[in-house]
Amino acid sequence: MQKQRTYFCIDMKCFYASVECAERGLNPFETNLVVADLTRGSGTICLAISPKLKAQGVRNRCRIYEIPKTIEYEIAPPRMQLYIEYAADIYAIYLKYFAPEDIHVYSIDEAFIDATDYLRAYRTDGRTLAKKLMDEIAETLHIPSTAGIGTNLFLAKIALDITAKHSKAHMGYLDEELFKKTLWDHRPITDFWQIAGGTARRLERYGITTMRSLAECPQELIYKAFGKDAELLIDHAWGRESCLMEDIKNYRSKSRSVSFSQILPRDYGFDEARTVLSEMVLHGCQDMMHRKVICKSFWLGVGYSRDTLPTSHAQVRLMSATAVNSLISPRALELFDRIADRDTPIRKLSISFGDVCDEGCEGYDFFTDWEAVESEKAREKAVLAITDKYGKNAVLRGTNFLPGATQRERNGMIGGHRAGYDETGKS
Repeated sequence: MQKQRTYFCIDMKCFYASVECAERGLNPFETNLVVADLTRGSGTICLAISPKLKAQGVRNRCRIYEIPKTIEYEIAPPRMQLYIEYAADIYAIYLKYFAPEDIHVYSIDEAFIDATDYLRAYRTDGRTLAKKLMDEIAETLHIPSTAGIGTNLFLAKIALDITAKHSKAHMGYLDEELFKKTLWDHRPITDFWQIAGGTARRLERYGITTMRSLAECPQELIYKAFGKDAELLIDHAWGRESCLMEDIKNYRSKSRSVSFSQILPRDYGFDEARTVLSEMVLHGCQDMMHRKVICKSFWLGVGYSRDTLPTSHAQVRLMSATAVNSLISPRALELFDRIADRDTPIRKLSISFGDVCDEGCEGYDFFTDWEAVESEKAREKAVLAITDKYGKNAVLRGTNFLPGATQRERNGMIGGHRAGYDETGKS
């Protein structure tokens, strides 16, 4: 008989906003604070809002102009490096109690922990140990948190996302029986982990709007609609999850990609967006060289201002696997010219280099100028050596100074957001 396991899923409440409140000596439950980059205009998306703003009905990830004019609030510019440092400090607290192989960092502010073998060692129960972690994070770093406790990874996540929201202790617990008793008829179904809007709409075509109706639906119908993904949906409908922490640690993706996206600081015209795409392709090629990988295809997406048009997107396969900019950039710009609407303001660009493999697999056809390719690779590797030592803006191209270019500014960012520190390391 398999022993019952105990998993935690711990999330920092409104993490970026809570960090900014902690830095100011403020209580995030009593402070109206927004983390947003005002240099991008009133249409910029708020990276985080404080719990007090949420309690007043302000939507998370809203735009600045959507916050009611009647609410007074403080705006904090993003400081991504600071948030990373806080996340590292939180992880250090986890390491005081658990081994790294029993911790999975799901995002910068959320982690799964397999606490099964620690409860007996610490002579405690799941709720007591989870509360101890939450209290230590609050006392040490002044960051509030929420915890989900479950008998498998899925239930721990659902206990966090749904059950803990209705608990004064900011903690929820679920096993399979409690899941069926309390959440089988919960709506909307999109509140459940890994059921996005598209999946929910497909389920609704079959009259499925709750986990109960999903569990009771004939399995043949679910497999016909979702193929191999049906197995996960059916298991989750019953509160089951076969994946263990060791499976996560041992997982290696069969397909690899290198992806980048930008939400532009304002509405861009066709030519300006084309300049940014050119920068993104070069940056992607340099990143692949840095990782010593090459790609066989790439995907391009163009998003428009205020969703005036559906996103334009397409994929291209390359004749040969490569990371050389002079071979990829013309194809990418040609694709952009073909799919992008020239008369509609552009607000988002995305590119994904697919079918990524080791650079040792590189090979070209008879028409490729091999000497030119090797010369370009040597030049780019020299550039990488310089930027690694002196910073990303140590070597720039003329393209980086064209109207609308963004790479110079983004070179000082982390994950597309301001790091929050100047060149001396001061915030």
